[in-house]
Amino acid sequence: MQHHLENDPQYKGLTVNAGVSTPPVVNPYLQEKKKRRSFTPAEYTEQIRRGNITVLSQAVTLLESQKSEHQVIAQEVIEKCLPHSGRSIRIGITGVPGAGKSTSIDAFGMHLIHSRNKKLAVLAIDPSSERSKGSILGDKTRMEEISREPNAFIRPSPSAGSLGGVARKTRETIILCEAAGFDTVFVETVGVGQSETAVHSMVDFFLLIQLAGAGDELQGIKRGIMEMADGIVVNKADGSNIEKANLAAAQYRSALHLFPLPPSGWSPKVMTYSGYYKTGIPEIWDMVYEYVHYTQENGYFDARRNSQAKYWMYESINEQLRNHFYRSPEIEKALAIKEQQVLHSEVSSFKAAKQMLDLYFKHSEQVQ
Repeated sequence: MQHHLENDPQYKGLTVNAGVSTPPVVNPYLQEKKKRRSFTPAEYTEQIRRGNITVLSQAVTLLESQKSEHQVIAQEVIEKCLPHSGRSIRIGITGVPGAGKSTSIDAFGMHLIHSRNKKLAVLAIDPSSERSKGSILGDKTRMEEISREPNAFIRPSPSAGSLGGVARKTRETIILCEAAGFDTVFVETVGVGQSETAVHSMVDFFLLIQLAGAGDELQGIKRGIMEMADGIVVNKADGSNIEKANLAAAQYRSALHLFPLPPSGWSPKVMTYSGYYKTGIPEIWDMVYEYVHYTQENGYFDARRNSQAKYWMYESINEQLRNHFYRSPEIEKALAIKEQQVLHSEVSSFKAAKQMLDLYFKHSEQVQ
C-alpha cells in the first residue's frame, strides 16, 4: 500500500485514508450470453409447422439477411414450407398517412381473432430514414391490443430505401406465416405511393383506408390507387365527423362509377367505420368475405394468385440480375470510371450504360 506523507506523526490532524483497489475491467457478475441455436432447414420447417413463433421470427430474419449463407438456408426453408402455404386470405391495407391504418389494423385484428376465431399475421413495410437507413418500427407500438394476442404475429420490415427487395421478402414471409397456421395475413404499406403496386401484386383483397374532413376528398384520389382498391373504407366516422364521413363515402362511390368494372367482376364497395371506437367493423369483414366467396366462385381468385406467382418469378429474376451486376468487382471498378466520364461529358449516359453492359456480358462469358 502506498505510504502517504500526510500520515506521518508530525502532521497532527491530517489523515489520508487508503484507497480502493482498481476494479476489474470486466464485470465479474456478467454471464456469458448463450449463443442462439442454429437449425437445419428441416428443423426450421418442422418448428414453423408447429406454430413456433420464435423460430418463425428467426426464419424471417434469415430471409432479410444479406449474407449468402443465410439466403441459402432461407430459400430451402421456403421450398419446404411452400406445399403448406396458400390457405390464408391475404389482405393489403393502404391509406394516406394519418388515416389510422395501425389503429384500424388493431381493431380489425381483435375482431378477426375473437369474433371469427382467426389467426392473424401482420406484415408492415415500415418507413426507413433515407439518411441513416434506420427504421422507425413504430407500427407495433400502435397495435397495443393484438401485440399481446397469442394468435397474432406482427413483423415490421424496414424498407431501407429498397422497396423491391422488401416486397419480395414480404411475399416470402407470407409463405412462412401460412405454413405456421396463420389463416389471415395483413400487408400494410408505408402510405399512398409506389409501395401500393408491389403490395397489390401479393394480396387477394386490397383495402384503401381514407379520411374524411381533411379537405377536398376527391383531390386525394389517385386513379391508379382507386382502380386497385377492392374496397374503400372511410375511417373516423364518429362524433361530429359522421356526416363528413358519409359525404366523403358518397363522393368516393360517385368516383368509382367513372371507372370500368375490374377484371374480377366485383364492384368495389365504400363503407364508413371508426377504428378508435370499433364501430362498423363487422360489416367491413362481411364485405371482404363476400368478395372472397364471389371471386372463388367465378375463378378469378385462383387466376389472380397464378398471375402473382408469375409476376414474382420475373421480379426475382430482375433483382438477381441487378444484384449480380453491381456486386461484380470488375463492374464496380469500371463504373467509377464511367461515372466520371459521364460527369465530364466525355460520353453520353446511354453509351456508358451500353459499354458497362457489354463489359458485364463479356466477363460473364469468360467466367463460363
